[in-house]
Amino acid sequence: MEYALLIVIGFLAGTIGSLVGLGGGVIIVPSLLFLSAAHILPSISPQVAVGTSLVVIIFNGLSSTLTYMKHKMVDYKSGLAFFIGSGPGGIFGAWINQKLHLHHFSLYFGLFLIFTSFLLMIRSRLSPLQRQKEFKVKRTYITNEGEEIVYGYHPWMAISIAFAVGFFGGVFGIGGGSLMVPAMILLFLFPPHVAVATSMLIVFLSALVSSLTHIAMGNVAWLFAFALIPGAWFGAKCGAWINRKLKGNTVVTVLRIVLILLGVRLIYQGIVS
Repeated sequence: MEYALLIVIGFLAGTIGSLVGLGGGVIIVPSLLFLSAAHILPSISPQVAVGTSLVVIIFNGLSSTLTYMKHKMVDYKSGLAFFIGSGPGGIFGAWINQKLHLHHFSLYFGLFLIFTSFLLMIRSRLSPLQRQKEFKVKRTYITNEGEEIVYGYHPWMAISIAFAVGFFGGVFGIGGGSLMVPAMILLFLFPPHVAVATSMLIVFLSALVSSLTHIAMGNVAWLFAFALIPGAWFGAKCGAWINRKLKGNTVVTVLRIVLILLGVRLIYQGIVS
């Protein structure tokens, strides 16, 4: 019975993670800890919950990336450039996860995610045309509505931000997309659909690196992971399908709601721990 429940959790995590580019760890980690505390599942530590989540996110990220690739929504060059930062950041974050008590940090990180949600709401007022002229690397994309969007980034700035994203993904087991997608939309003017699709490529590569660190440390409950993976795989395909049907502004609205919910959970975690 408990493993059937894990399949459902994996599906929900895969769907939501793929829909907004977060990877699914935002659902898997708290679900594992709650079910463990409720004695529905055998007891596990937060580190094992994070490590197990990252293993599942590999398959979630791969499934959604393959789906987005078919529809030419993934910016491979940008994704690989961001991974240069997020890969090492993920390794460092996984190591820090073993060393720190993150109660107060969870509180501040939660507040920051809610603030990021607010910035997404007013993103159209942040002088995008001026920033377009400053990009060293520029891309163009035609949206579902036929609008041409110019976006881009400064390589070293992008790599530095991606390092921070990978670090938080390794520490919290959230896949990094909770910061990567807003950063791409707000700082580099990525179209929401491209930001989500490219984020899932980064999430896949980062989770692959971070999970190896957790596997080496013995922080993976393999029975739980094997139960979660099938649901996450098909959920990721479902999330990518839904994403393609939505307008860009709708994708951003869903992302903002998920960031607020994630921020509230982290704030609660920081207060009661």
